[in-house]
Amino acid sequence: MVQEQRNEILTVAREAIHTEAEALEKLEQSLDDHFVEAVEMILDSRGKLIVTGMGKSGLIGRKMAATFASTGTPSFYLHPGEAFHGDLGMISKEDIILAISYSGETDEVLKIVPFIHDNGNRLISMTGNPRSTLATHSDIHLDVSVDHEACILHLAPTTSTTAQIAMGDAMAIALMKLRNFTSLDFARLHPGGSLGRRLLATVGDVMRRDNLPVVTADCSAKEMIHTISRCGLGLIVVCDGDRIEGIITDGDIRRAMERYGAKFIDLHAGEILTRNPKRIHPEEKLIEAEKLMTKHKITSLLVTDKEDHLVGVIQIYDIKL
Repeated sequence: MVQEQRNEILTVAREAIHTEAEALEKLEQSLDDHFVEAVEMILDSRGKLIVTGMGKSGLIGRKMAATFASTGTPSFYLHPGEAFHGDLGMISKEDIILAISYSGETDEVLKIVPFIHDNGNRLISMTGNPRSTLATHSDIHLDVSVDHEACILHLAPTTSTTAQIAMGDAMAIALMKLRNFTSLDFARLHPGGSLGRRLLATVGDVMRRDNLPVVTADCSAKEMIHTISRCGLGLIVVCDGDRIEGIITDGDIRRAMERYGAKFIDLHAGEILTRNPKRIHPEEKLIEAEKLMTKHKITSLLVTDKEDHLVGVIQIYDIKL
């Protein structure tokens, strides 16, 4: 590919992004009391938020419903075509309906509007035409109109779908704020995710508790190396009975080898240990262990009980699994 073609690709791509960015700036400035009323309506509802839309708007609707549901607003997506053929039974009287149609004239969406009104549901619409049929038959209308699509033919939904996504995200974030939705709430709804695991699981859930690399202060250099290799944690814990005296990492051993040379073989654990190693209790959350390791730029913590007895070792690799 010649350089001229490469430059053209970058030019077209940047123009597309610029077009969408301008539309988002316009959307930001256009937010008004209708947006506030829509958020308040959803917040005050005792039912679910049901999102519906066809085609590209339907795909955006699925994303919106997933975002609402994962951030504290019970929500699901309802296909308008399926709704018209029986799935309207999924709508309860307490539910709020959010209908998305850029034209505001999508036939499949308009067909279920009479049922929505007859069932006593409140209807929020999101269109690019405030005078459209859907907009004028809604309790609240959110304007997501754009000047033109980023598509070079000005046909494919691009800028308009970006505006729809942004409006949905803005609603979800506003509701999160009003519900005092915390990272712990998010974790409870995402227990299988990395964040959920770090916020919900405890150190005791994942710590290494078996075959711990414990030695005494008079442990020889040869035995130190053997213990580190055997246990596979990259460290050994030096103890005097139940009392922890310190730790020695594989890095400590390498540095001792460089410093002492041939005399290294005559050293004992008590001569090269690091005293007062960082500790954590087994009931602490993984997120706290991660913060402690990050703060002190270490990869391992000793896990101790209330009497400061060693009960395990946790490493950053256990948290990142």
